[in-house]
Amino acid sequence: MEPSALRIVTYNVRYFGHMLRGLASTVGPKRRVAAALATLDPLPDIVCLQEVETSSLRSNIVHRPTRPGETQLEAFMERVEETFALQGRDMPYEAFYFRAHHYKVGELSLYTTGLAMLVNTRTLQVDRHNVEAPEHITHHHVQGLKERKQSRICAHMRVLRRADQRAFHVFNTHLSLPTPFAREFWATRDKMGGGVNQLHEAKKLAGFIGLHAKEEPFVVCGDFNSPPSSPVFRYLTGDAHLTCAQAAVGQINPTLSRAFPTAGFMHMRMHLDHLFSGGGVNWVDTEETRPFGDLTSRFHGLSDHVPLIARFRLAAPAPALVT
Repeated sequence: MEPSALRIVTYNVRYFGHMLRGLASTVGPKRRVAAALATLDPLPDIVCLQEVETSSLRSNIVHRPTRPGETQLEAFMERVEETFALQGRDMPYEAFYFRAHHYKVGELSLYTTGLAMLVNTRTLQVDRHNVEAPEHITHHHVQGLKERKQSRICAHMRVLRRADQRAFHVFNTHLSLPTPFAREFWATRDKMGGGVNQLHEAKKLAGFIGLHAKEEPFVVCGDFNSPPSSPVFRYLTGDAHLTCAQAAVGQINPTLSRAFPTAGFMHMRMHLDHLFSGGGVNWVDTEETRPFGDLTSRFHGLSDHVPLIARFRLAAPAPALVT
């Protein structure tokens, strides 16, 4: 019997600080995001998060750690465990944190940035990951500002499906905003996804994927700060040969940049988050993926982004050649 489809979630949680416009993290969003994820049916096999802190003034000033050294991801996972316990279920997730950036003034940690992956250990087994050394993909257009610019990374994990030991790769990333220090920035109306720095980062990302996934199936997700039809999106789905999940199942028209917003800032609505794949991944559906502002979404109001939720199948491996 064919194994069940796998389910993935990618979500920019804005440091669990949306109630305070991202200025500080609070316990409420952690609890509500945990509840929203735990009530998905079927449960996700992989959850990829962007904009997750380590520990800093921003993450601790409102929501105090329950113990010394507690990280934001650990605090969130306590809420996840609490949610499953209230439902009378065992919590199946193991969490992994990928540190990206640390901004300090003297010894005071003002803010940190990073990515996270939650793996459902009932369905998947982690083979390897790059937690200790995430791939740096930042493009520094202005070398003099190199130390001040947020570092951008790609988190990578190779996992095995427990049902049949099929391997696939998961890449989680968050690209930079377009640099205003390039002449091209001021020459175009649609700036997101057209930055020279963003294209450089997309190319670094594609190279990193190719180096590690090789011929195995893979999914790539995150906040790309780039809408459909942008140069970055066209590069990834063109030259890099990635398949967009939402386009594959007919949820979006990839030539339209604003038809399905995944993020909102003041009155602006933007499609910045994506799920891509390659190497033999077939997208099944994007059930429960809702556009930003949809009041019916269980994730409404929890972040300035919405999660993308999708199911996929791994294509049957090519038969071995008999000589």
